[in-house]
Amino acid sequence: MATLTVQQIALTGLEATYSAATATTGDKFTPGDTTFIDVVNGGGSDITATITTPNTSIGGAAIADLAITVTAGERRHIGPFPREHFADPSDGLAKVVCSAVTSVTIAALKI
Repeated sequence: MATLTVQQIALTGLEATYSAATATTGDKFTPGDTTFIDVVNGGGSDITATITTPNTSIGGAAIADLAITVTAGERRHIGPFPREHFADPSDGLAKVVCSAVTSVTIAALKI
């Protein structure tokens, strides 16, 4: 499992660095109110990016994991990820797993 560095978008611009999505175990990143991920699917089939929600809502109700379809040849900007819902209590990081990783890249960004 790779930990993505959250990259700060600035008024002067950002040339974001993308990483190959990690097979099976997924990737982690620091969640936040202005943090999102950009998943780029360069492959020929749709994939699903699943973001784990290990925490609960007010009142203790479980929050379903987010499962976002990223169409073949396209990208999805997904987020934001408030810490209170997406940070894993064990390490404080959010987790995303892609159903396939061939030709899939990912970046964690914040504004």
